Amino acid sequence: MKKSMLTLALVTGLSGCSTTTVPPDKSSSLYYTALYNAQAKPVSSVLLEPKLLNADVVLVGEWHTHPGVHLFQAELFEQLSKSNKRTALSLEQFSRADQPILNQYVKSEIGEQYLIDNTQAWPNYKSDYRALVELAKANNSDVIAANAPKNIVTCIGRQGISYLNKLDETQQSYIAAAIDTSPSDYKQRFMTSMHHGSPSQNENYYAAQVTWDETMGESIVNYLNNHKDAQVMHIAGDFHVKNGEGIARVIKRLAPELNVVWISPVTSVQANQTGYQLQVNPLPPRYVQKEHQQAAFKALAKRGEQTHCQ
Repeated sequence: MKKSMLTLALVTGLSGCSTTTVPPDKSSSLYYTALYNAQAKPVSSVLLEPKLLNADVVLVGEWHTHPGVHLFQAELFEQLSKSNKRTALSLEQFSRADQPILNQYVKSEIGEQYLIDNTQAWPNYKSDYRALVELAKANNSDVIAANAPKNIVTCIGRQGISYLNKLDETQQSYIAAAIDTSPSDYKQRFMTSMHHGSPSQNENYYAAQVTWDETMGESIVNYLNNHKDAQVMHIAGDFHVKNGEGIARVIKRLAPELNVVWISPVTSVQANQTGYQLQVNPLPPRYVQKEHQQAAFKALAKRGEQTHCQ
């Protein structure tokens, strides 16, 4: 697996962990990536970047389904795995309830389709996350199912954080012990992004959002408490990672001694940022016609209604 991934990078002439000889303004490929530090200086090699190599936690924000970001993630994990620390892969794309089955898969006790059919694996698992999991599997690395179950988070979004009181002991174990919904810069950024819904509805939506952050952050801390010499590379949507306001904030509250760094995808690199920047080309626009977007939102809302809450 390692050889095939490295071969892909060499054949395409792309390295998500090094600068490219093709200027960004002349590269239109969606596989194009270039990594920069917070001061907008190019990172020539992850293996020469102590801040990344020595981190306890490397949070990698993604734009879901972006091929360049996903290729970078696999290359980064491969390179981090060459360091002195044992590197574990942590994923937003599986929930804590999936951990036993995911463990079976990593140990080759079950097949891939069984894994997909019996977990909350995302629909794009095969195209976007399979390579990462297979690389971790080939490296004998642990894979952490870090997230909260989707059905529980959906119900928190509907009923608010009080929904947690309805969960049984097993269900509560799938959620972080503490969910902090107090005011913060992160909460303000979330509320600013909400362009619909009443204030009370948006409070519920934020409770759902931060339940993801709290659960993923706690899952990472729990793993490191039991694996003191390990490093965790965690994959999540960039809103959870950007500026160190989401998952990183949770980790630092729970375990301030941990060294956490983060990488966010950008189309334009800027100086004086809080984390690393992965320059990529933008994805095609999802919708051009406004009515197409509205129809998609309605369909999404209808699918969400199928979740039954207690």
